[in-house]
Amino acid sequence: MHKKEYKSRLYTIPLKTIDGEEITLETYAGRVLLIVNVASRCGFTGQYEGLQKLYEKYQEQGLVVLGFPCNDFLWQEPKDEGQIKAFCTMHYGVSFPMFAKLHVRGKEQHPLYRYLCLKETNPQHAHKISWNFNKFLIGKDGEVKAYFGSMTKPLSNEMIKAIEQELKREE
Repeated sequence: MHKKEYKSRLYTIPLKTIDGEEITLETYAGRVLLIVNVASRCGFTGQYEGLQKLYEKYQEQGLVVLGFPCNDFLWQEPKDEGQIKAFCTMHYGVSFPMFAKLHVRGKEQHPLYRYLCLKETNPQHAHKISWNFNKFLIGKDGEVKAYFGSMTKPLSNEMIKAIEQELKREE
């Protein structure tokens, strides 16, 4: 059996997990991804609960929630990776994959967020990251299917509808 090849450059971007492991999103190829920049001292931090519920409900159908801590907005994620992991586990029971802190904007913007934010690489859903808990929905084909701002709660009808639609879609 040959591994399916995906055309999306999204899968080739080097990342580091919250535990320091070097990976790419190819690990999750063929699944629906919800990429979220997160922070532990933000007015939206409670969204961790909804993200975890989404993950638990749809994980078996192919959804993976991916959390990317960032300290770009009023220093709302000052903790190191170990502290972030402990906080998320203890307060919200987070079991979805979490990654090392990165920058989602500015000169040090991580290549993942450069890919998500540029019109050239994400023509339909490119957005400048406005705050913590911005969400990008990636289809099974590796293409960005939707963007949701911080105000959109993970369990909103809008997000659930978009996620369910992508889970049903054939590659």
